Amino acid sequence: REQPKETPQPAPRQIFQERQRITGLPLYFQGYLSVRHSRCKEFRVYWTELRGTMLFFYDDKKAPMYSQKLDISALTSATNVYPDENGSAHFILMLSNGELELKANDSESGKEWKCFILTVTKLSVPPDESLLPGQLTRMHEVLEKEKKRRITRNDCSSTSLNRKSPPSSTLTTMPVCFYAVSRQEATEMLEKNPSWGNLILRPGRDSKNYAITIRHELDAPHLKHYKVMSKGMSYVIELERQVTLPSLQDVVNYFVTQTQGKLKPFVIRT
Repeated sequence: REQPKETPQPAPRQIFQERQRITGLPLYFQGYLSVRHSRCKEFRVYWTELRGTMLFFYDDKKAPMYSQKLDISALTSATNVYPDENGSAHFILMLSNGELELKANDSESGKEWKCFILTVTKLSVPPDESLLPGQLTRMHEVLEKEKKRRITRNDCSSTSLNRKSPPSSTLTTMPVCFYAVSRQEATEMLEKNPSWGNLILRPGRDSKNYAITIRHELDAPHLKHYKVMSKGMSYVIELERQVTLPSLQDVVNYFVTQTQGKLKPFVIRT
């Protein structure tokens, strides 16, 4: 699938705000990228956002929910950007748990992606003489934002450690078992891969709220779905008696603890 040949434009304000709310992270850079994991043969095109030290991959440029995310904070190195026969620019991120090959539309875009990624992970603007003054200015601005973000995060962590009952951190991203899938897709994922877990958090049908899909192993496997309503800064699980919790991670934890660990978050294994 070819990458769209268009100049990246910001998402509509409403979508931008929703992504900001879901990820809880500042946007540093965005655009189309083709992505290939080390064990995959084919590239897949995503609208990609660099937020903090996370890459968020969206199947559609206007989708508020990401389909995949990748923590690149443990980046060890990145290869040089090299072109292919079609003019696309490749480079590989070396992570502690594997490699990720990325492909941008052209060498200029590839160079920008690589330099922004190195800036936020290494907290230093790469010494690249071919960067334009405007690009360097933007990278230095992002560097200062990321430094401030980490200071704030560390301050919050230190404060919460000194409390008897630390609240759920608002700086965490979506739970690992969140997938931007439909009810049917979540069902299939749980049925086909029981060893990966039995609880999935997914978008609700209205895209504003959420849902939990679980697969219980009783006399026979059966599936259940629960609505999770977003209300202000809290989330309400629609049970016989409503349960209100401060974060989506707390929603997942509630199901796990209430079943004494019989429910486990679904995590894809590569």
